[in-house]
Amino acid sequence: MDALYRLAVVTDFVIEGAHIATVDGAGTEFTSGYVAVAGNTITAVGAGPTPEFPGARVIDARGCLITPGLVNTHHHLYQWITRGLAADSTLFEWLTTLYPVWAGIDADAVHTAATGGLAWLAKTGCTTTTDHHYVVPRDAGDVFEAEITAAAQVGLRFHPTRGSMDLGRSSGGLPPDHIVEKLDDILTGTQTVIDRWHDPSPGSMLQIAVAPCSPFSVTEALLRESATLARAAGVGMHTHLAETVDELEFCREQFGGTPMEYMERVDWLGPDVWFAHAVHLDDAAIETMSRTGTAAAHCPTSNARLGAGVARTPELLGAGVTIGLGVDGSASNEACSLVEESRHALLFARSRGGPQAMTVRKALELGTIGGARVLGRENEIGSLEAGKLADLAVWNLNTIAHAGITDPVAALVLGSTPPLKLLLVNGEVVVADNRVTTVDEDVVASDVARAHLALVRKAG
Repeated sequence: MDALYRLAVVTDFVIEGAHIATVDGAGTEFTSGYVAVAGNTITAVGAGPTPEFPGARVIDARGCLITPGLVNTHHHLYQWITRGLAADSTLFEWLTTLYPVWAGIDADAVHTAATGGLAWLAKTGCTTTTDHHYVVPRDAGDVFEAEITAAAQVGLRFHPTRGSMDLGRSSGGLPPDHIVEKLDDILTGTQTVIDRWHDPSPGSMLQIAVAPCSPFSVTEALLRESATLARAAGVGMHTHLAETVDELEFCREQFGGTPMEYMERVDWLGPDVWFAHAVHLDDAAIETMSRTGTAAAHCPTSNARLGAGVARTPELLGAGVTIGLGVDGSASNEACSLVEESRHALLFARSRGGPQAMTVRKALELGTIGGARVLGRENEIGSLEAGKLADLAVWNLNTIAHAGITDPVAALVLGSTPPLKLLLVNGEVVVADNRVTTVDEDVVASDVARAHLALVRKAG
């Protein structure tokens, strides 16, 4: 590990001898190829033998698979310290159980949770992740700074979203009144986060989006005002939508239509919008997403964990809807592995539509370039091509679990999650020989365990 870690300060190196799945537009693969990196940029990708790169450090990756780094389009990092609770509950039951626990979070707890969640994402091949943070207790400190600092320490490319809730239980919403915010405070806080942190420049490591929580926890005024604010600032828009049958019934009772019809009414559709889950969509809703360029974060593991249902992913893809993958919150997906999301996306699609409903390469595509498209970063990340940012994963298939699997991409998507030989983010080493190099995993694990116990005890 030490030798690989030293590569973090070397400008030029080449990884050679691996099977390479570029996930480019042509689906190019090399059975034995190389990837060359200079600074934070991929400079060459090709079939072996490797050309001369004078002065470059060489990494022998024979028996490995190189893919683009995985892109996570939906998460709730603060939940990393509340895993394992309400394990057999529906979404609404799960939320009502956990809201009182989440009410006790503060900036220190969020930093600890985010560090743990981000380090684990790195170990499972993720190089870019979003986060949807919508619980902002009074006197909690700066919870957004806390998670942004954690992402910088771990070294992942970060797209946090300033979430919010303003529809408490007394007004017909689901969350308790004491953890919702006032509309004006939300708008002011959101603008502050954008002004302070959003970096729209090429190669950015940090971009902000605006994310009211869900139709059953925010007012129509918040949705409308948030859309206006986001579009004026030129940032993305994100929310949960059509996750459960309960939500469908809530929207019909409260708004007189489906969740998608409600989103259209409040101007929450377009290529700057992506919805988490999008499970319960009729044909009209799919057509609406296709027509407006609205994207989706598919979260198959969380949807299964909560019994929410199976998204119509093949139909969405067939209609031309942009789809990425999301691990969702750690409290509804204790594994939080994007490789698992690719596998589950494939298996659940096939369980409904047969073995041709999704290929292993389409499943990998959803977790890489698909997520990059959702975030509007497809020209920079999501595939291995010269000129793109050096975000990549080198999977070690020289293991008892993977030896003898004919197709390396099938080994990754259908097999057990391989260990990482190397993970690069922006050309920097974040994982080497299956250990995170940027933070101490053992210390992080101890901190997470203490924070979990403290928060659960605080909630009684």
